Amino acid sequence: MKYKNPIISGFYPDPSICRNDKEEYFLVNSSFEYFPAIPLFKSTDLVNWEQIDHVLTRESQLDLERVRDFPVSQGVYAPTIRYYQGKYYVITTNNTTMKTFYVWTEDPFGEWSEPIYIDGLMGYDPSLYFEGETVYLTASAYPIPGAKEGIIQATIDLQTGKLTSELQHIWAGTGHSAPEGPHLYKKDHYYYLLVAEGGTEFGHMVTIARGTQPFGPFESCPQNPIASNRSTSLPIQATGHADMIESVAGEWVAVILGIRPLARHKIHHLGRETSLVPVTWTDDQWPILGDNGRVLVEHEISGAGEQMIETNWSDDFSSRQLHNRWNTIRQLEQSAWKFSAGLSLYGKAATLNNTDTAPVFIGCRQTSPICEVSVDFTFSPNNEGEEAGVTIYMNENFHYDVFRMNKDGRQVLSLRKQVGDICYLANSLDYSGENVTLIIQAKEDKYYWSVKEPSGKEHLLGEGEARLLSKEIAGGFTGVYLGMYATGNGKMSQTPAVFTHFSYDKK
Repeated sequence: MKYKNPIISGFYPDPSICRNDKEEYFLVNSSFEYFPAIPLFKSTDLVNWEQIDHVLTRESQLDLERVRDFPVSQGVYAPTIRYYQGKYYVITTNNTTMKTFYVWTEDPFGEWSEPIYIDGLMGYDPSLYFEGETVYLTASAYPIPGAKEGIIQATIDLQTGKLTSELQHIWAGTGHSAPEGPHLYKKDHYYYLLVAEGGTEFGHMVTIARGTQPFGPFESCPQNPIASNRSTSLPIQATGHADMIESVAGEWVAVILGIRPLARHKIHHLGRETSLVPVTWTDDQWPILGDNGRVLVEHEISGAGEQMIETNWSDDFSSRQLHNRWNTIRQLEQSAWKFSAGLSLYGKAATLNNTDTAPVFIGCRQTSPICEVSVDFTFSPNNEGEEAGVTIYMNENFHYDVFRMNKDGRQVLSLRKQVGDICYLANSLDYSGENVTLIIQAKEDKYYWSVKEPSGKEHLLGEGEARLLSKEIAGGFTGVYLGMYATGNGKMSQTPAVFTHFSYDKK
């Protein structure tokens, strides 16, 4: 049956997939500095995916407090999920602390274990391969001056996290930059080593090598790269970082990341998304991903179900718990929010520009280039500097904010644009009403902001370019979030902002 890519839209990069004994599939993605971390999806047909939770949901499992002078996008990089003998394992690297660890569970719908850390691994993008009682740990070597670039591997004791063999360099890739995201498989008589190369930009690609032993030597596939949309005008670009699996139907398929560039611009802002492609095997047993290496919007696999269209959604916060669509930036103190006739946010000293302290922010991914978001909230600040509203957030240096604050004794609604080190107050209007609805309209390459009074009267605040929130301009490895926030701008806010309704309508 035919289906369309991406199968998971928005900022869901570095997909990894596994299948259990009940013919269910599970998939995880990178989450970087957002918490809860590592979104976890389930499917029975490979094309319709439901997010069931996150893997890392407790602060004890993940330390995201910044300790390094490093640009944006620290945190969780490229997790791998595997199922073996009744247990699920997720292994990843926290690039905030530079520590690799794994967690496990027997029930993916329940809680995952505390992390087990791995000592002696100077690598990232880790993966596990099980063969009998032996477990292989494969990773990409950190690009340390003087060190050999490429893929490293050792065996590991899963009870202790200790390496049980010497760490070996097993493949340097095909000569392109940044060989990373490795996964080891066995099919018939060969061990296959799947790798991402070319950097996670428009030159991204998937390459593969094989050998007759788990540690090699590995020979490079003569058809490398086996997947790449580079130097094409295809709608999906920067394809790479894949993970393969044999489906219930006996087909091989791969999940792979890709981006959808803005029209007229070779840049993207939604983030790297998850696509699915069929895998075909050549007569001499090499895999080729997609349509002769190309990732298309439409593919066909026999095991696919009828693909459901992404639906609109809303939240009135009446369940008194955050839906798994919501994230915070790093871990947010419990004192900063509570459920009381809606979602109440209590502004702290930190702003959306802060790097050392997490701002009071709760947001979700923008998953479609054309959409409308409306947020109802009540906020009547009495003190100068108290501020709350909604933000289109790429990172601490690039975001657009519509907010309410007390300015010189007046209640005002304002539009602010933070673009690098330039902060521009685009527009303001006086507003004395208690309740207000803030509206964001995304239309391909532009955003439009409006405020609506309870009477229904609307006021256009302004517009802004989506490209200024792109990864290529803003940096990092994430995608745009649409969020609610509050701040005291250097001090504790005394007035809570109460958000009573949030809606996301895909157009």
